[in-house]
Amino acid sequence: MCCNFGESYSLMITSAFAPSYSTPNIPFMGKPTIISVAIVEDIVEVAEELQELFNEQPNMTCTQVYSNGEEALTFLTQFPPDVVLCDIGLPGMDGIELIIKLRELRPRVQFCMFTVFEDNQKIFDSIKAGAKGYILKNSDPKIIMRSISDLYNGGSPMNPEIARKVIDSFTSQNGEQPKNNTLPLTDRELELLELLSQGLMYKEISEQLNITIGTVKQHIHKIYEKLQVNNRTEAINLYLKR
Repeated sequence: MCCNFGESYSLMITSAFAPSYSTPNIPFMGKPTIISVAIVEDIVEVAEELQELFNEQPNMTCTQVYSNGEEALTFLTQFPPDVVLCDIGLPGMDGIELIIKLRELRPRVQFCMFTVFEDNQKIFDSIKAGAKGYILKNSDPKIIMRSISDLYNGGSPMNPEIARKVIDSFTSQNGEQPKNNTLPLTDRELELLELLSQGLMYKEISEQLNITIGTVKQHIHKIYEKLQVNNRTEAINLYLKR
């Protein structure tokens, strides 16, 4: 089965799922352990595709699907699964807050974030909250299934680009801190500001990043607002001093 989570992510959920729970099978007489998975996702199409994928696997079962953090917290506290696949950008209580609250009550449950966010702060907040995996929504279904198995068996699955961000954030071998740890900017904004510091014009930046000049200007405007500066020179000076 092939599914595209990116295309359905913009759709809003219109119905909730009735929760149910079954105790995971315990290995006996050669039978494999069945991993019970719960989904917390506010996009109905994404949630349905994920649930179908999990239930197609011989070693997984998914009977709990929730559209918001409040509902998930209520039922997952009563019926804890092995693994929770959780979106960050939920309405109301977000995925990170859900993990923090649920871990206090059910510390043995393992969490994997399932999101479109590649922002460093989101990644680190999720890990700090207790998530052991971080998978992007555009991942191949086979990668998602393997990630759940890896997480259950003690691994920490992450997309390669996410793992790289985590590694790059740590102190380098010479003991210096990453340069971008003091500016309140996204990775894209930092990338654009780096190009500005190299003297590139808007047109050159748009060509290098494969975005429109209008998008470049929007990013620049946001950078100025976040850094509380009025022009390119002031922004670049802050960037080089960080």
